[in-house]
Amino acid sequence: MKDTILKLWPELEWIKNEELREKTARTWEMALERSSIRAEDLEKIPFTLLIPGIKVSFMEHKRCVVHIARECGLKIQEFLHKELHVDMDVLISGAILADVGKLLEYEIKNGKSVQGRYGQYLRHPFSGVSLAEQAGVPAEVCHIIAAHADEGNLIKRSTEAYIVHHADYMTFLPFKNRIT
Repeated sequence: MKDTILKLWPELEWIKNEELREKTARTWEMALERSSIRAEDLEKIPFTLLIPGIKVSFMEHKRCVVHIARECGLKIQEFLHKELHVDMDVLISGAILADVGKLLEYEIKNGKSVQGRYGQYLRHPFSGVSLAEQAGVPAEVCHIIAAHADEGNLIKRSTEAYIVHHADYMTFLPFKNRIT
C-alpha cells in the first residue's frame, strides 16, 4: 500500500518532518482501505460531483491544489515572513489531506461517481478529519481539512488553512462560475 500512496502523492517528499509525512500517508492508506474507490480510480473520477460532465480528475485537481498551495506558501515566506509565518510541512500535509474524506463520501455505481450513503450523512471535511485524527495527524493539519470547504467559513482559519482554502477554490470556482 505504501508504494501506491507514494505513486499517488510524490509531493509527500516535500514534507520534511518524517513523522508528519508518515501520518499523512497513513491517512491516505486508511481511506483507501475503507473506500470502495481504488487508487487507480482517482485518476479517472471527477474531482467534484457539483459540476456535471467535468473532465478534470480527482488527482489532477488535488495535485494542482497542493502545488499552488506550496507556491503560495513559499511566496508568503519570501515577501511577508516578518509578519506572517507559514509552516510549510503543515501546509503541504493539509493540502494533501484536504479531500481525503471524499474517498468515504463518494462511491462508484454503474461506472459513475456518486455520493454514497455515508456521504449523505457526512461531508468530506468531517470524514477527512476523522481519518486524520485516527492516523495521529496533529490538530493544525486537521484544522486545514475541516476549514478548506464552506464549513470553514464559520470559524477563524490559520494562515495555512486560508492558503489551502483559496488554492482549492481557485481551481474549482472557474469551472463552476466563469464567464465563457
